[in-house]
Amino acid sequence: MTDFVVHQPAHGMASRCEPILRALPDWFGIEDSVDEYVACIDDLPTLIVTAGEADIGFLSLKLNGEHSADAYVLGVLDEHHRGGVGRAMFVAAERWLAGQGIRFLQVKTVGQSHSCVNYEKTRQFYMGIGFTELETFETMHNWPCPCLIMIKAID
Repeated sequence: MTDFVVHQPAHGMASRCEPILRALPDWFGIEDSVDEYVACIDDLPTLIVTAGEADIGFLSLKLNGEHSADAYVLGVLDEHHRGGVGRAMFVAAERWLAGQGIRFLQVKTVGQSHSCVNYEKTRQFYMGIGFTELETFETMHNWPCPCLIMIKAID
């Protein structure tokens, strides 16, 4: 397991997140979507994870109101999957969000009716860190496939 550091959320992180997004084509293979994510990241509080000098993961949060937030976009480089990076990002994010008065965190991912091994792993990861399936939208604006919304209460 690689030693890594999860940094506190900061703004202006798009240039550091974009290479990670582009290194994950099985999750982020639609160019317009990548461009849209990159355009939004600078304005969002974003946790960066580093191993030594290298950026290996990130999590951008979107505050939706007084008590809820969205794990808007995140990625961890393939070689660091299953090494605790994703879990550590969410622990740090939830701690920070709780300090902001946020009580609920949601994430949107590809729904089960769209067969994809990578997104099955993604859904399992989210359930493993405490997210619960809330609702699936078979069609949703700006989503090319079914959108599953998952939610978690923040302690």
